[in-house]
Amino acid sequence: MADFTPERMMRTVHQFLRFAVIGASGVVVNMAVAVIMNKLHGGTANAQHIIWSIPATDFNLRFTALVWIVAFLVANMYNFQLNRTFTFKSAQHASWWKEFWPFLMVGSVAAAIGLIIKIALTNPSSPIYLPDPPFHENAGLASREYWSQLIAIVFTMPVNFVVNKFWTFRAVRRRPIVEQEVDLAPVDAKD
Repeated sequence: MADFTPERMMRTVHQFLRFAVIGASGVVVNMAVAVIMNKLHGGTANAQHIIWSIPATDFNLRFTALVWIVAFLVANMYNFQLNRTFTFKSAQHASWWKEFWPFLMVGSVAAAIGLIIKIALTNPSSPIYLPDPPFHENAGLASREYWSQLIAIVFTMPVNFVVNKFWTFRAVRRRPIVEQEVDLAPVDAKD
């Protein structure tokens, strides 16, 4: 069972603060990708345009979902590298790929939850639709598209931290230690 000493708690708090600072800079990256994609698509007023109808269903893939997915992938890669190097300092413990896939998987679960939140915040038939006023799709900081992106990120960040701390970086980091213990075990009982 985990030992919850004051030192360990402070280390966890410091890790969370580093994770939050990196996450905040990742939010900037995420939002920059969202702004660029929306501007290239004619602005946030076009965010609800259908880009692909899902056959045999009433569901459609809208541009807002594509923005969420692309922004997530770019920010996830950015956050992974910084968290690996600075927050969890795991680069010397495991290969990049061994940690990246779990990080991407955790992020993808958070991204799926965030996408649901974003769609709910931007769908006029949703009970949590961001109301007009103050939100709208005319332009600028009051854009429902941008606020829903930001709100979804804020809601998914704490879960992302906990799962990455206790699974992604810790599990991979422990593997070499276990392998070292096995290598140090006596090979021959006669010695």
